[in-house]
Amino acid sequence: MERLHCVGVNIGTTFDASAVAVAFTITLLAGISTGIGGVLVALKSNPSNRFLAGSLGFSAGVMIYISLMELLPGGIDDLAGVYGDRGDLYGVLAFFGGVLLIAVIDRLVPEPINPHEFPDEGGRLQASTTMMRAGLLTGVAIAIHNFPEGLATFIAALGDPTLALPIAVAIAVHNIPEGIAVAAPLREATGKKWRAAGWATLSGLAEPLGAAIGFLLLMPFMGPATLGLAFAAVAGIMVFISFDKLLPSAIATGAHHHCVYGVIAGMALMAGSLIALN
Repeated sequence: MERLHCVGVNIGTTFDASAVAVAFTITLLAGISTGIGGVLVALKSNPSNRFLAGSLGFSAGVMIYISLMELLPGGIDDLAGVYGDRGDLYGVLAFFGGVLLIAVIDRLVPEPINPHEFPDEGGRLQASTTMMRAGLLTGVAIAIHNFPEGLATFIAALGDPTLALPIAVAIAVHNIPEGIAVAAPLREATGKKWRAAGWATLSGLAEPLGAAIGFLLLMPFMGPATLGLAFAAVAGIMVFISFDKLLPSAIATGAHHHCVYGVIAGMALMAGSLIALN
């Protein structure tokens, strides 16, 4: 992912309408690719426990890898550029601040709709409320993550659209499993596959939304310190959701080996996309 501080764009520059339109279109296409993941889930009729475990594990692998290998290091780099040696400390504090934030939100949910056990009848996952919450929380975390990502892509496209195209393609590739992360638990919880795909698409629209709001309102105030804290905190949120929601839900299906295979596959795909991006 191309981070804001790495893009040589003067944010005080005035851009013509065509340049803004091209940059926004590139960002929009990258963002809505989460819908492809949702469609893949929707087209899978009567998903087996193996598919569910594998897809949830895959999603967790993607989120854990990008959090620990891209978002957190990127946030620390941004903060180090501002605060020097204290950047590491502030990045770690922001990471665990994100963990604490989502953990507090999770604990504030009333117990009847926040079960901590994952009942299993005949090998099928039955905790629909847990799956619903997993999908919605994942969608929120991905939307938060996509917001600054969209802003970074947009600024890169303003500076050089030919550079932004491969960036957008790589982001689109790793947005597909993010769409699966949202749609898979929502489909399992509600049985409404296309609505789940719609929610997955909606989470990706945070990227063009981040671009639009950033361009109109935030760019004069957005600096490396703000982005660094945001990246590190979002990494903490995504890691917490992976370990607290996605992986327990996947293991509860009974197909725990497929969960592990999915985690490794998700990490491998994300590693490949980030290498291609760099």
